Amino acid sequence: MHIHSFKERRRIYNVIGTIRGVVEPDRYVILGGHRDSWVFGGIDPQSGAAVVHEIVRSFGKLKQQGWRPRRTVIFASWDAEEFGLIGSTEWAEVKYSFCSSFLSGNYTLRVDCTPLMYSLIPSPDEGFEGKSLYESWLAKNPSKEHQGTPRINKLGSGNDFEVFFQRLGIASGRARYTKDFKVAKYSSYPLYHSVYETYELVEQFYDPTFKNHLAVAHVRGGMVFELADFVLVPFDCRDYAQALSSYASIIYNMSLDHQEALKTYKVSFDSLFDAVNNFSEAARDFHQRLQLLDMNNPIEVRSRNDQLMFLERAFIDPLGLPGRPFYRHIIFAPNKHNKYAGVSFPGIHDALFDITHKADQHKAWEEVKRQISIAAFTVAAAAGTLEETV
Repeated sequence: MHIHSFKERRRIYNVIGTIRGVVEPDRYVILGGHRDSWVFGGIDPQSGAAVVHEIVRSFGKLKQQGWRPRRTVIFASWDAEEFGLIGSTEWAEVKYSFCSSFLSGNYTLRVDCTPLMYSLIPSPDEGFEGKSLYESWLAKNPSKEHQGTPRINKLGSGNDFEVFFQRLGIASGRARYTKDFKVAKYSSYPLYHSVYETYELVEQFYDPTFKNHLAVAHVRGGMVFELADFVLVPFDCRDYAQALSSYASIIYNMSLDHQEALKTYKVSFDSLFDAVNNFSEAARDFHQRLQLLDMNNPIEVRSRNDQLMFLERAFIDPLGLPGRPFYRHIIFAPNKHNKYAGVSFPGIHDALFDITHKADQHKAWEEVKRQISIAAFTVAAAAGTLEETV
């Protein structure tokens, strides 16, 4: 195989469209996706780009009728994603909702997002035998952790949300149709990034009637509309609390493979579980106070929205993860050994990974203890941001 590569400087372009908000123009909701591809990009990125353009068209119709959102909506077409997430990373400043490739199959909906966005996901799908998209998603891809709810994945990396979520702590999410993982065990669709990934591939095999495209456009457009126009930002901290409790249990169970070492080096997860419990109480108290909020008081509304919006940023550690300073989110990060996948409590996860093969066991377990302390402190600090403001 003979490979000829050329290194040269090229100019890239982000294309940005804006609908200015009428009440909170300094608060942004962004829907974006990249448009550059490896070859033809029939699925990645053009399926996502088509969804973004359809949502732009629908918002444009609303604007022509005199509507403007409460908050500013920004539509972004990123360049040079395939060359290292360059366009979005250089632009990263504000709240972000991502749309790259929207198809990797045609079986069911797949959602990856921060727990703050869990309550935004249900959306009707008129093309699924009279049932809603939520119902089909629940039936085909139920959660293993939470009975009666569909599965929602952790955000990893490999897409333009990386800098916004993993580095800046800006609430992010994405939705797309995916394959049936019970049948197809491969990680992506077979023709991913190949010369055969064309429009004809989508039209003939993945979505001949484009009903799946339409369903995801409804989901994503509805999410953007709610985030931009609802008086209260539709985030639910209690979902985050439930997720933290689940993640803490998962990371603790991971450590149980080393019970003798836990005793020898006096490793305890008590501080982390205490912090998670305190966060759960703070989240419940916060949403109880929301019920008493005077919706006609713009200062109170602004204050509560800021608490909701900035909660994600409370999980950011300015020092970043050990050996990975770009990634600063203490709750989520790309898997160190598979960047497309996400892991929870990544500092602890990385410290525990393959720990028995580390030369200095005392040092290795001290690092585990240090990461537990960092995680516990961060969760406790995040709970503090939900307290009553003076």
